[in-house]
Amino acid sequence: MSGHSHWAKVKRSKAVTDARRGKEWSKLARRIIVAAKGGGPNPDENLSLRYAIDDARAVNMPNDTIDKAIKKGSGELGAVNYEPITYEGYGAGGVAFMVECLTDNRHRTAPEMRKIFERAGGQMGSANCVAWMFEQKGLFLISSSAATEDALLELALEAGADDVKAEKDYFQITCPPAAFAAVKQALAAKKIATESAAITRLPKNTIPVGPDKAGQVLALLEALEEHDDVQHVYANFDIAEEAVPK
Repeated sequence: MSGHSHWAKVKRSKAVTDARRGKEWSKLARRIIVAAKGGGPNPDENLSLRYAIDDARAVNMPNDTIDKAIKKGSGELGAVNYEPITYEGYGAGGVAFMVECLTDNRHRTAPEMRKIFERAGGQMGSANCVAWMFEQKGLFLISSSAATEDALLELALEAGADDVKAEKDYFQITCPPAAFAAVKQALAAKKIATESAAITRLPKNTIPVGPDKAGQVLALLEALEEHDDVQHVYANFDIAEEAVPK
């Protein structure tokens, strides 16, 4: 179970409760608002907005909720101001964490982030203390039953991907952010379904975490993901399945 793999999170999301679904919609609405405010309300001309809308539809957010968020971002329904800010720090065992937030009050969010780190045996650090350990990449996860490795490799590389890796139950495609749209379009053209598709931050190296620290690392990950202001959490842990607390 690696910090850069979204597979476990994807499977958990399929059984998400109504309360968690509502929180996920709220976070995506913020992202849509910020994207529409920054690049305009037309997703055909605003790539960030298009990706945000795609992610919202992937979790079944109602169209009227999406439209309302776009109108808030464009100013049609009054001004809503969210500021993007990234917090960085370390969890138990020296695991690096990057936390991307959208907040309407950084003076409230910063101490809350610090407290979450400390409660899980970690420590929030200064800006750029761990950013150098990650690189931005497009990441696609595809069920192993959706395509053969050879067909996927040929298609992905032609579209500009860096690599295709076969894992236990799925294939993982990575690409430069600039090639994300092309790879996504190539997969769609062949009707190859993706379990997850996102521009994310992948760790350059992972840190093995044993059973003595695994509980703290996963508790920190979960607490950060549950915070209303948090959009994405990236970490560089590698936890064996047998070390995950039951």
